[in-house]
Amino acid sequence: MSALVWTAVVSLTAWLWLLLGQGFFWRTDVRLPPLREPEAWPSVCVVVPARDEAAVLPLSLPSLLAQDYPGRAEVFLVDDGSTDGTGRLARELADRHGGLPLTVGSPGEPPGGWTGKLWAVRHGIGLARARAPEYFLLTDADIAHAPDSLRRLVAAALTGGFDVVSQMARLRVESAWERMIVPAFVYFFAQLYPFRRIGRDGSRTAAAAGGCVLLRAEAAGRARIPDAVRQALIDDVAIARAVKAGGGRVWLGLADGVDSVRPYPRLNDLWHMVSRSAYAQLRHSAVLLAGTVAGLALVYLVPPVVVVAGLATGSTPAAAAGAAAWLVMAGTYVPMLRYYRQPLWLAPLLPFTAFLYLLMTVGSAVRHCRGRGAAWKGRTYTRPGAVPDEG
Repeated sequence: MSALVWTAVVSLTAWLWLLLGQGFFWRTDVRLPPLREPEAWPSVCVVVPARDEAAVLPLSLPSLLAQDYPGRAEVFLVDDGSTDGTGRLARELADRHGGLPLTVGSPGEPPGGWTGKLWAVRHGIGLARARAPEYFLLTDADIAHAPDSLRRLVAAALTGGFDVVSQMARLRVESAWERMIVPAFVYFFAQLYPFRRIGRDGSRTAAAAGGCVLLRAEAAGRARIPDAVRQALIDDVAIARAVKAGGGRVWLGLADGVDSVRPYPRLNDLWHMVSRSAYAQLRHSAVLLAGTVAGLALVYLVPPVVVVAGLATGSTPAAAAGAAAWLVMAGTYVPMLRYYRQPLWLAPLLPFTAFLYLLMTVGSAVRHCRGRGAAWKGRTYTRPGAVPDEG
């Protein structure tokens, strides 16, 4: 067989393995189980790190304050050095909407060795410990929760015996670029961290979604959360790994009723969202970067390329194998598009989206090599353990 045919066959083989051997990552049915009311509801403290979030708080914070939770619950919003009046607005919203008690704290600037978000989380957990809660809910300031969100999270943790119950919030998909990139973002995440494996006893796969993480206080103490992961740029995955390494049980699934209200209307906004931590995901390794680029090319870019090349050169076997790989790829993407209520004609365009993600990942590495590091909300982290630069 020609090199073109061999390449097409290897890509098709990779897709058949992904279809059947990667924890059925493409399915979207890993959701919270039906609500089963416990005999007693444990106390929960909700910790919300917030830095310059005045634009989204009116859409998110009232949903937390309005939680229909039968047990004792309280919200701690940590104003992480905001310059837009985030803390003041939070108090105004609490006065206006009522609901769960709200405490607003401020931790000061993070010391060396801490990322800003985790320093804020540490401050929030420190405030909450005075209430001796049995669970913490770590949620981002851009996340809106359905009224029964906390109730369902706690019930799932108690019923399943989980130390971490996390939901991948449904991200906003309104602009053209959001429709093209956001469902793929969740699809790729699930491919790296198959949800079924995360919840399986004995599995080493661990991950969480930082927008919505219910964490048992005893497990947090045992795993020294957040101190043990204070340098992590991808804090949600680091927290899940620390808990699981300490013998805890972790569950992650797709959300119903937990939604991100943060807009990413332009390609540049989405590019920044992905590239700011992509190279950190690869542990700043040039070897892992090269392998990732090669893997993305083989799995996502080769199928359409060999279809065109096979048709152009008259190689029917190459075109057929490439078309089969492309069909499997598109088919695995359909459930995620349906979850996001997007048109299915986006499925065959996944190679184009994957190419954008390849460029974002390379761009993340270039940024790191130039000493610019990961940036978020005016802070830049140039290397693990570095004091964040203000910008």
